[in-house]
Amino acid sequence: MKRFILVFLSVVALSASACAAGKELKVIFWNIQNGMWAGQEDNYDSFVKWVKAQKTDVCIWAEAETIYHTGTSDRLPREDRYFIWEKVAPRYGHRHIYVAGHRDGYPQVITSRYPIENVEKIVGDEDTVVTHGAGWARIKVAGKTINLVSLHTWPQKNHFNCKGAAPEVLKASEERGEGDMYREQEMKWICGHTILTDPQAADNYWLMAGDFNAVSPKDNWVYRLPENSTQLLTHRYILENTPYVDVIWERGPRNFHTTTFERKRIDFVYLSPALNDMVTDARIVEDEYTRPVRHEKVRNFQVPSDHLPIIVKFNIK
Repeated sequence: MKRFILVFLSVVALSASACAAGKELKVIFWNIQNGMWAGQEDNYDSFVKWVKAQKTDVCIWAEAETIYHTGTSDRLPREDRYFIWEKVAPRYGHRHIYVAGHRDGYPQVITSRYPIENVEKIVGDEDTVVTHGAGWARIKVAGKTINLVSLHTWPQKNHFNCKGAAPEVLKASEERGEGDMYREQEMKWICGHTILTDPQAADNYWLMAGDFNAVSPKDNWVYRLPENSTQLLTHRYILENTPYVDVIWERGPRNFHTTTFERKRIDFVYLSPALNDMVTDARIVEDEYTRPVRHEKVRNFQVPSDHLPIIVKFNIK
């Protein structure tokens, strides 16, 4: 009986310790450039090897559809474009796949060790086209519901409605900062259909990750833009109208690190305060594999991508 009690108390102590420690969750966001174009030639072996080594639980990929012929900048016909994830994700340990809403060949895909619930696939409406789409999905970890929002905003300096316009029209739109204004419009739509629908968002678990194609006022000590610059609109809207926290900036306010080949930080992971409190590590990853290198033959393509990944680790409890 005494031995039984000791064993029972040991089990209780271990359970209490496990509860205190929580469940580790590791999330990666990466714009992988045209469906991981650089991986087409080696059957994605280098890509899978790197992802597998990170031991991530959730991956959020931007530009997740394959749209070019291997080793070229020649676009595949729209009907021949494809997703690699059913074959590739299981190779790095993810069985669950979610495709966000999209209108073109630049969607986001989420892969996960955990089942993924779709809440909304976001494409906007006639007045506000969410150009590369967005998604609101959920996973459950350690009994907690975690909201995942993926996005990739309009990439051009001119307004979305100027597509196909004459050069002088495009230039005038760019000079007025209309591309920046359109990104802000997209962001209002995305937030309005995700985190701003939750009255308790600050206390719940929200993660928004994407290629925002915009710089943040938080980094303006680097860019030195006028405070009223349209380039700051997208992130200023987030910072002033939502409870989101910029996780990379919070952990190194004066430790600027680019996320792109062009030396800008335009890829972000935002967290609600409650989820931010559970972060144990957050960093932009520039290593031997992820560091962008200009392709030797194909102009304007980098290997493995023109963006760097962001990894965030949590202790969910």
